[in-house]
Amino acid sequence: MRTDTDSQWPALPYAEWKPTLDTLHMWTQIVGKVKLELTPFLNDWWNVTLRPTARGLSTSLIPTDTRAFEVNFDFVKHQLLIDVTDGTSRSMLLTARSVADFYQEFTSHLKALGIQVRINTQPMEVDDGIRFEQDHLHADYDPEYVNRWWRILVGVSRALERYRTTFVGKSSPPQFWWGSFDLSSNRYSGKPAPAREWPARWMALAAQDEQALAGFWPGNERVPEPAFVAYFAPEPPGCRTAPIQPDAAYFHPELAEFVLPYTRAREAPDPEQLILDFYQSTYDVNATLAGWDRASLERADPMPRKPTTVSR
Repeated sequence: MRTDTDSQWPALPYAEWKPTLDTLHMWTQIVGKVKLELTPFLNDWWNVTLRPTARGLSTSLIPTDTRAFEVNFDFVKHQLLIDVTDGTSRSMLLTARSVADFYQEFTSHLKALGIQVRINTQPMEVDDGIRFEQDHLHADYDPEYVNRWWRILVGVSRALERYRTTFVGKSSPPQFWWGSFDLSSNRYSGKPAPAREWPARWMALAAQDEQALAGFWPGNERVPEPAFVAYFAPEPPGCRTAPIQPDAAYFHPELAEFVLPYTRAREAPDPEQLILDFYQSTYDVNATLAGWDRASLERADPMPRKPTTVSR
């Protein structure tokens, strides 16, 4: 078995774990689409995301009839758990198996628990997606690489929570987006974004407000390596050529995003601080160029003062 002595920022070579990545991406979409169907809409689709946990990813509570349930990916013991508030539960192993097999077993467990839901089985945000029930192509699962990827998400979550502390405007907690398979947090200026045409209504609903994203994704064919990413929407003029930190970061014109390769960050003496420098530098540049009201949206002291005890 492969080993990696870095428990927090392990190696994650894209080419080696891509077959597992592609399969796991579809599994998270299946679970995420259940949440999409059963939860009420929350601004910018926050209701559909998954959240990192001490063992993997969780849907958090999902309402169903008079009960609620949650689905948890456990990337330590490599199993999927479905727990219902009435005390019933089901589990299934996470092992090498096709997307179609995963879909069939997962939906059968939901039915056995009395959870009625019907999802659109066409994958989202992927090219040439195969319907879940027909996908026998993606059938890989390497538990070592899945565990490494999850451990990276835990570290990124911690960095994103620190990054949020100086921003007093609206911001999202770290959220895992199963459509694009990335973990990110967004800041908002409080102003609506200029109207524009979008290929789909769901995209338009997610882009109604001016926002700044900071996050991490494991790579794809255009950028075949894991990376930390950041962008503003709408993109302010001049941002592509503006200097940013650290030196290893750059603007990717095809993605229209700032990119910091994961390998460069994990090699740094203090990876988390380098990641924070990247997030803050790209935010500083873009917020200034976009004319955000930074005096109202930010505070210099990230730690609120403790209340003074008054003697009586």
